[in-house]
Amino acid sequence: MFRPAAQLLVDPLARLNVDPQHVVLFHTALGLHAAHLIGRGDRLTPALLLQLKTLLDNLDGQLARATGRTTETGRYLDTEMDLLVNLALNVAISGRSGLPWTVLQSLILTVDFLWEREYREARGEVFRESPAQAGDHPVVLGALKAVYAAYFVPQERLLHRVFEQRLRRVAGGGVTPADRVAYTSAAVNALSANLGLSTQLALLGACVLLGRPQLYHRSLLVQAAALLGAQVWREQQVRAAHAARR
Repeated sequence: MFRPAAQLLVDPLARLNVDPQHVVLFHTALGLHAAHLIGRGDRLTPALLLQLKTLLDNLDGQLARATGRTTETGRYLDTEMDLLVNLALNVAISGRSGLPWTVLQSLILTVDFLWEREYREARGEVFRESPAQAGDHPVVLGALKAVYAAYFVPQERLLHRVFEQRLRRVAGGGVTPADRVAYTSAAVNALSANLGLSTQLALLGACVLLGRPQLYHRSLLVQAAALLGAQVWREQQVRAAHAARR
């Protein structure tokens, strides 16, 4: 829903020569303001702001690709500004440290990232194209990379190691290309993709509108359980593929 809507804004903003990184900073400001309003007990305005933030979050990458302005700086900036907004939102919901919920939310989003990467790599597809520019702000880029390495990379390595170990265990040690295809089914990829950030903020917006933002934190536990179940199913698919080849 959000991506096609954002596509409608690409041409007008490209003609105005809007910098995609300015779009990132603007939707970050919207997200932080929404967090402030949630902490104050407001309902309708922050719920709407979160959806506008999501629309613009879907826009920045499309605008960058359409205008040939994809950069490493932009990619890292977008990811880390989302993290900042998520932390602020979780603090606003809990009324205290939102870090545990933010970490859980990040792990769910990281599973989405890793499973999509696994899916594409297993089929010989390009996961993410290289940016058109290496990075136009070396100092900023270095700082953003350092934050990413400190927060996101450990999560990615840990989960990737777990998924690889589980695959090797159910495959009996020798993992074939067919095993990887079975392990990365389209159904599981669709599940994780639909737990991405757009869905997270849509769900949070609904909870805020109902006056029950704490329900969002409970939903994270349900999402984590769903992904755990999906992992079990992934392993069963590999076992079934092995049995069919015997």
